[in-house]
Amino acid sequence: MIDTALEGRIVLVTGAASGIGAAIARAFAAQGARVAAHYLDGQEEPPPGVSWEHHTTPAEQAERFAAELGGAVAVAADLASPGAAATLFGEVERRLGPVDVLVNNAAHCESPDTVDSLSAEALERAYRVNAIAPALLTAELARRSGPGQAPCVVNISTDAARAFPGQIGYGTSKAALEALTRASALDLAAAGIRVNAVAPGPVQTGWMGEELLEQVRAIVPLGRAGEPDDIADAVVFLASRQARWITGQVLQVAGGHAL
Repeated sequence: MIDTALEGRIVLVTGAASGIGAAIARAFAAQGARVAAHYLDGQEEPPPGVSWEHHTTPAEQAERFAAELGGAVAVAADLASPGAAATLFGEVERRLGPVDVLVNNAAHCESPDTVDSLSAEALERAYRVNAIAPALLTAELARRSGPGQAPCVVNISTDAARAFPGQIGYGTSKAALEALTRASALDLAAAGIRVNAVAPGPVQTGWMGEELLEQVRAIVPLGRAGEPDDIADAVVFLASRQARWITGQVLQVAGGHAL
């Protein structure tokens, strides 16, 4: 891309302190954008028999990460809270200015997450962060968008959203996120706001051992697991000038996995 037109733009990335979110934040910073790196600073202990499969980030670590990006800020929020969207946007606007690009990357993942282990509480935890929070953040972006601003949204789904056995709450909440992508793209097009999604395949963020990596290589047509930068580059593209006539799309970035 010759010119992404992202220099000086304000980019809010949720779940930005590690893994794919950190790679996305770095990629935007490399384009000259000013990044608000959202993180979750602590969480309640999981219920008995449940384990959280996502990460929390100490404030000191998040601040160090933002300092590495240059011109970035770290902003904490619990996206499971109904008031988080307005609070988060207010803090970003106070410290950086109006948001031009929203990347809904943060996710709740827990185990077990099978059909026979489901509970109303488990489903609510997944949907609050994976579907409801992105909807509320997108609505907040639209409400705060000024004339001529034309912001955009990139949601992070999963290439297995169509069928994710063994992760029912996670997979179905990501399918809801893809439906949100299409519906909000249509609702917000008249305001010049684009909404797209990236659906990653299996990405190595440290959770796959060599045996699992071998299994992934065998089932991915391009013969390898993804890297966080593979996803980050696709997100930057969808936020760039080059994607100016693309909206309502789910871009599968998975090496041919789950086609």
